[in-house]
Amino acid sequence: MSMRDYEMIIGLEVHVELKTDSKIFCSCPTTFGAPPNTQCCPICMGLPGAMPRLNRRAVELAVVASLAVEAEICPICRMDRKNYFYPDLPKAYQISQADFPISQNGRIDVCANGEARTVRIERIHIEEDAGKLIHGESGTRVDANRCGVPLIEIVSAPDMRSAEEASAYLRTLREILVACGVSDCKMQEGAFRCDVNLSLRKKGSETLGVRTETKNINSFSFVEKAIRYEAKRQAELLDRGERIRRETRRFDATSGETHLMRVKETEADYRFFPEPDLPPFCISKEEIERLRMGIPELPAARAARFCREYDLPMQDAQVLTSDAALALYFEKAATRSAYPRLLSNMIRTELLRLQNGTDGFSVPVSAERLASLCQLVGEGRINSSTAKKLLLRLAKEDFDPVEAVALEGLEQISDRGRLHTLVLSVIEEKPRAVEDYLNGRSAALRALEGTAMAKTGGRAEPVLLEKIFLEELEKRKS
Repeated sequence: MSMRDYEMIIGLEVHVELKTDSKIFCSCPTTFGAPPNTQCCPICMGLPGAMPRLNRRAVELAVVASLAVEAEICPICRMDRKNYFYPDLPKAYQISQADFPISQNGRIDVCANGEARTVRIERIHIEEDAGKLIHGESGTRVDANRCGVPLIEIVSAPDMRSAEEASAYLRTLREILVACGVSDCKMQEGAFRCDVNLSLRKKGSETLGVRTETKNINSFSFVEKAIRYEAKRQAELLDRGERIRRETRRFDATSGETHLMRVKETEADYRFFPEPDLPPFCISKEEIERLRMGIPELPAARAARFCREYDLPMQDAQVLTSDAALALYFEKAATRSAYPRLLSNMIRTELLRLQNGTDGFSVPVSAERLASLCQLVGEGRINSSTAKKLLLRLAKEDFDPVEAVALEGLEQISDRGRLHTLVLSVIEEKPRAVEDYLNGRSAALRALEGTAMAKTGGRAEPVLLEKIFLEELEKRKS
């Protein structure tokens, strides 16, 4: 058999670090990159007598995330102890939620491989993060700074059927959470990471196979690679007549393989019980509505609006709304330009290349300057080649493109008589290229146009220039 005989069943558990100034049960800061063990206290470390207190802002952000994915807020919520021992968990238990989470029954619409589908979200619950193990030549040390950092875990239903669908779901979810201010979702800092639950079943079967869980993957591409490898590994085992074990695995980014960590625990192994130091709580309808009113326009709704208002293709609109700062930048420029499609194309094909490497959208060209540049192109005063050159200059220095075009004589040459004279001179200079074109080598036309463009400093109107070349070359055919 091969993978074509099996169907993947994929569910994702996404851990998202909430955008709070302090930890979930104490006042320790959540600053990333602080020296080891400088942001922890008796509560983080679970010392005897230390009493936790639930961070109100963490609960609010969890509710916002739930509302953004259309989940139902649970009437009563409770914190529970999840008991397990691991070196980076000083308390030997994690405060999480089991039977009474923040919300249930959400959904996200995603598009993968050109097809739209809905991925259900089973639940969202609050929990605290564990610490971090630092491995070195002298041994392994524990950094407790991350202990108690507030997280939400977003658990999807097993609705995804390919690596591409899983990646599309993650990208869409991340865009939503960033847009509504729940988290920065900086994957390189571990603020957005996921566990992949995957099983295989024969195509046409309704029986679910045994699943494995691959832990803590913090890259979209790594998620896709882990899914493809794990599916292939399971398929090979099944083809040999072997059984799939319920395992917890890790992904090795260097080899692209998953490796066994431990045999998968069951819910009973964690011995969940209500957290005795934190009472149950409820979120009022008034509070839910207050938080709902504060949710901004989400990426999907904004993309649909861009299509309506600016006549953009959906694919272009989705790129522009994938980052809130990028969407605001486009709208700011679009208010100053009569050519939103041209503006969109320039942002996607040229401007995004100038990203300065920071997380999120940030470019050195103001929206006002880009709008002016697009106006010049749209009005036919400069061509796309000149616009690209000016854009690269704008990335290094600020100036008015309109003034630069006038002062430096950069306006597009659209005079037919002038271009016709130019074409005749190029044809006379390049008889070999003319002969090649007449002998069926169409690429020779590009060489002739390139010569003409060079003579004008790239200012010739390209469509008219090509039309004149074709007219003159056709005459020589006869």
